[in-house]
This record gives sequence, C-alpha cells and structure tokens, in this order.
Amino acid sequence: MSDTNDLVAFLADAWRHLAEGVADADAPARFPTFATISPDGVPEARTVALRHADQNVALVEVHTDIDTNKVRALRKAPIAALHVWVPRARLQIRMTAEVDIRTGPGVEAEWNKVPSGSRVSYGTDPVPGTPIGHVYDYAKPVVRDRFAVLRCLLTDIDLVHLDDQHRRAAYQRADDWVGTWVAP
Repeated sequence: MSDTNDLVAFLADAWRHLAEGVADADAPARFPTFATISPDGVPEARTVALRHADQNVALVEVHTDIDTNKVRALRKAPIAALHVWVPRARLQIRMTAEVDIRTGPGVEAEWNKVPSGSRVSYGTDPVPGTPIGHVYDYAKPVVRDRFAVLRCLLTDIDLVHLDDQHRRAAYQRADDWVGTWVAP
C-alpha cells in the first residue's frame, strides 16, 4: 500500500488493482459487482468480468449479452456503480460511471479477444431472465449480434483502506481526480 497520506499514490494503487483484474483471471478485481437501477426503479447488482481499465481516460469496460436486464436498465438510465473488494490489500474500490452501450462492427476488436469457449455467454436462448420449465431448459449458441461492450466512463471513485486506522478518499472527474480525504 502507498504512503498513507498521498492521495495520488492511493488512487494509483486502486488503478493497479483494476489493471491486475484485467490481466489476471485470479485477481480480486477481475470480478467486480456491477449495479444498475431497473426500469421499475429496483436496484440490481450482479458480478461481471472486468475486461479493460484505463486510468488515463478513467474508463473501465465489461462485456455483456445485449438482451440482459442490465442493458434494459442502462437504456433507461445510463449510469452504473461498480464495487471491488481486494482482500489482501484490505481495499474497497467503489466507482460510479456513465455507461455507453456499444454493439455491432464497432466492437469487433473486443469480440476477437473473447476466447471461443466464452463466446457462448452471448446468445442464451431464451434470453437471460426468461422463466424456464427445467433447470437446464436453455441453449447457449454463439450469437455475435448479442455481444455488447459496456464502456463505463468513471465520474467518481471512492476508496476505503481498512487497516488499523481506516482511511478513505473520494475522487471526482469534475475536479480532475485531485481527490480529498474523507472520514471513513
């Protein structure tokens, strides 16, 4: 962990964990919780796989099937919250983001990086969330047109380090990620 009073280093530590989540399937940041508000106003949280993280533009990306509840929610309100817990570092990373749903030819590069065995995640039949009569009463064909990239342009980052003395900092895009210490 960084110098305890260095806001820049504290934020850099968080981004390092996010980058590890992209690069290493066993890293804690690989599977953040992704939360949206349904069109009916109900909070919905689910685990997603982190596919890209870029501190320079404050962007993280996840992939999804275009026919999921999260996409329906994002079409109504294109905002989301992401949560990561890094146990060894005792670090909680909370992020809020404006989300851009990308599909079609514009996401070909991302599709090409999806391992062939993982491509069945995009095309569940019937669509995800549909009631079925038996536990395995669905098919998992690969449907390229159902692949979407959720580009999450971060607006806020809240970090909490749970050590003997807790520390917490809040960062906002609006102030160019300068950050401020806040009571944990």
